[in-house]
Amino acid sequence: GQGAQQDPPPPQNPDYHGFSADPEADVLNMRAAFVAGVSIALVLGSVFVHYLPDYGLQQWARREAEIQVRERERRGLPLLTSDYYKRERLTLPPPE
Repeated sequence: GQGAQQDPPPPQNPDYHGFSADPEADVLNMRAAFVAGVSIALVLGSVFVHYLPDYGLQQWARREAEIQVRERERRGLPLLTSDYYKRERLTLPPPE
């Protein structure tokens, strides 16, 4: 005879994820890899966004505005005027 009876081959895993031949370990490892991947993506993504350069020069514009305000206060000038250019440097057409 054949002697000892052979074990039947393990059933094929229809939902094989590529981690293990054992279906339970395969699902467990797949979930662990998914959680680890999402965690790493969140951490590295937020670090990347935090260290991006000054978008639209917003921080630079704020610092420059504060410098201009301090300089105008030191000189005793108004902080804002309605004239963008100095009036004496403009040649305007005669009023009609």
